[in-house]
Amino acid sequence: MSKINTVLGPVAPAELGAVAIHEHIGYGMPGSELDTTWWKSPEERYTETIPKLRAFHDYGGGTFVDATGICNGRDVDYYQSLSEKTGVHIVAATGFVGGDTALPHFARASVDYITEVFVHEITEEIGHTGAKAGVIKVGVSRGGRMTELDKKIYRAGARAGATTGVSILTHLAIDPEPALAIFAEEGMPLDKVLFGHADDGVNAPLTPDTRILGAGARLGFDTFGYETELPDPPFWARPRQERLDHFLRLSEEGWFDRLLVSADANCSPLGWPGVKGHTVNYIFEQLLPDLKSAGVDDDSLHRLLVDNPAAFLTIAN
Repeated sequence: MSKINTVLGPVAPAELGAVAIHEHIGYGMPGSELDTTWWKSPEERYTETIPKLRAFHDYGGGTFVDATGICNGRDVDYYQSLSEKTGVHIVAATGFVGGDTALPHFARASVDYITEVFVHEITEEIGHTGAKAGVIKVGVSRGGRMTELDKKIYRAGARAGATTGVSILTHLAIDPEPALAIFAEEGMPLDKVLFGHADDGVNAPLTPDTRILGAGARLGFDTFGYETELPDPPFWARPRQERLDHFLRLSEEGWFDRLLVSADANCSPLGWPGVKGHTVNYIFEQLLPDLKSAGVDDDSLHRLLVDNPAAFLTIAN
């Protein structure tokens, strides 16, 4: 039976509903939990997070993919509680945002060891939660080029994905050639790989989007809402219309079914203040109206938010 692993157990693709494919319940760099300036009690994190997930559910959102991974604040017990309270399916990730977020224990480990960790979290459980990971996260470290550690993690992710049938999300779509080579060597199907952050203001000019799509992979427009028009925009912001035009251009070129969208928002940021006013619900509050105004019809929006992510997330084996 086709399924997707969520923190409360497997669900059928038809149960996913509208999907936010690349989000965070609470993301922080390793060690941020030790910085008392930004420390938050469980009650504070609930207070920040529950209203956002309930609004997501009320807007018609069905599934929230948490792309945090190991070492960056992943808390599966917490995700299970949030899912029970809000009715939102939450998909947890195994893997790492990038090699530069892997703590020394993992950074020094072999490909075989990291692969075993990923496979265990997908097929057995994460910790003692009973929950299985539903996606693998890999990423390019800061600096814009894949490091040797990044390549090791990508290879472990590819082996785990090819073995289990679970899909891969990447952090950044820049410098894709080493990743494409690794995926080919390890037999990882490219239609189960989503190259993320192809749309942000820093990385979009460096991302060979049609090369990635032409190779058979998927592309993530997953930083919607991080706009230069914000009162205090982050460094990766991009003009709202420029991002939308980029998405529409690729859609018109015939790549629509390989595009996935999200806001990459942080419900309760860990170790940094986050971006005020930016939530997962930008998808419903701004993106969908913008797409409708640009002439995208309801059937196409259903494909974008429901069909495309379901095809991507469904476990292949």
